[in-house]
Amino acid sequence: MKISTRGRYGLRAMIDLCMHAQGEYISLRSIAKRQCLSSGYLEGIFAALKKAGLVHGAAGSCGGYLPALPADQITIRMILEPLESSMSLLDGPENGASSLRSFLNREVWSKVDRAVAGLLDATTVADLMREFENRDHAVDSSS
Repeated sequence: MKISTRGRYGLRAMIDLCMHAQGEYISLRSIAKRQCLSSGYLEGIFAALKKAGLVHGAAGSCGGYLPALPADQITIRMILEPLESSMSLLDGPENGASSLRSFLNREVWSKVDRAVAGLLDATTVADLMREFENRDHAVDSSS
């Protein structure tokens, strides 16, 4: 499984949004600057996240985006699914597949898919924010 740049940037941007929103709309330009990303590229990502119901957008000089849910209710999977074309390792459709291909899909790839989905469903943006803050403080105290 390979998560595309779109998925990786989307996860970073969503975490950044949750970290900085505090009830106020956050501009894509400010997220892009903090994360060293293109604001134009983020526009497409946030359009998909808005369509998925993960963010609210407002136009205008004070506009931007807000998370639509609390960070502890947004999972990694909720962010990646609308941004990725497929997150499955399954080797294509089963019709006409060789018995070995079907066997591997069932005994290997589907098990990996379920394990990854479980991890992505169990990990929230709040979990990642907490880990990031703990790691950041651990680095500061060791200096």
